[in-house]
Amino acid sequence: MTPLRSAFVAAVLACAWAAPAQGASRLVVRGAGFGHGIGMSQYGAMGFAQRGADHAAILAHYYTGTRIAALGAAREVRVLLKTAARIVLTGAASVAGGRTLDPTRTYTAVRGLSGQVTLRSASGRALGTYAAPLRITGGPGGFQVRGRAANDVSDGRYRGTLEIRPAAIGGVSAIDAVGLEDYLRGVVPGEMPSGWPAEALRAQAVAARTYAIATSKNGDGFDQYADTRSQMYTGIAGEQPTTDAAVEATRGEVVVYGGKPIVTYYFSTSGGRTENVENSFLDAAPAPWLVSVADPYDALSPRHRWTKRMSLRSAQRRLGSLVRGSLRQIKVLRRGRSPRVVRAEIVGTGGRTRISGPQLRSKLGLFDTWASFTVLTARATRGDDSRPRRPRRPAAPSTPTGGTAPR
Repeated sequence: MTPLRSAFVAAVLACAWAAPAQGASRLVVRGAGFGHGIGMSQYGAMGFAQRGADHAAILAHYYTGTRIAALGAAREVRVLLKTAARIVLTGAASVAGGRTLDPTRTYTAVRGLSGQVTLRSASGRALGTYAAPLRITGGPGGFQVRGRAANDVSDGRYRGTLEIRPAAIGGVSAIDAVGLEDYLRGVVPGEMPSGWPAEALRAQAVAARTYAIATSKNGDGFDQYADTRSQMYTGIAGEQPTTDAAVEATRGEVVVYGGKPIVTYYFSTSGGRTENVENSFLDAAPAPWLVSVADPYDALSPRHRWTKRMSLRSAQRRLGSLVRGSLRQIKVLRRGRSPRVVRAEIVGTGGRTRISGPQLRSKLGLFDTWASFTVLTARATRGDDSRPRRPRRPAAPSTPTGGTAPR
């Protein structure tokens, strides 16, 4: 064999040995919790309720220094159901101004000239053009908006009054103007399993009511989204006797700090401790009622402890341009009280990049920012220097959505 051929064969053999070692390199993420970690842990609330705590005690635990107060006058909430080129609806009884409609028939609302709204029959015949918003009263079974989004868990039936108005991005928006208590009848079962203990459901009802009041948008014609950007709103289809009872038993109750309703963030699973708001929402100011507290009873959650594994190449693809060169390690720079990751560093062969904990969670598809990172290679193990407690694997029922945004 010639010297040149010998050198070529040696190089090929070296690559053959190196490739498996590189391909076998894995990122192991061991973590705790599910959600943003701020405010009330829903599994923790269930644990407190199972041990005899009432909803007032549960809420006082998670929202430091707060109390329950009466809201006072009845409120109306405007919920954005969908935005589309046209809104197809049934169950309509009448249009504001006196025109009677047939609840068994299908109607279509489209954008008209000069910001008006045109209502058409199923055949396309124009029934009238109205100044926005066009207000449509539903029949006894509520109105139904057809063609809902694929991830909508409702059947499109809602209480209240349907408002149609031109959308800022074109087309028209369907908005449900509904009384606050009826709104909650569709929210509570969308956010927490209806079979959970009554006091946990009551805590959820009060938290959801307070969140709706404290985060009212009052812009673009609506106050709340119907999904996790605000709270999951399932409409009539989601209503359950147990959650209806929780709403009724707490009618008008809100959580206040200094006499004012607060933003009552909630989420699924804490992993054993909640977090300060400024450590999870990095643009948020500290809030005395949203501080880290021990959460001893959420171990039934399937996300109380978890492990996620991926190849180093997969992790690098997910992190994208944040990696300089080839990914070598993820190093935690700062943890919060829980200890969720506040700041971390992406270590590559070509340099280092700073990243926030929430960004890291989003990029890697993690359940929570409470996490440690270990790189396993054929030659060595590289890990961050501030790992949480060693995980354990509990059994659990289904996970609630924990829908208050940001998640």
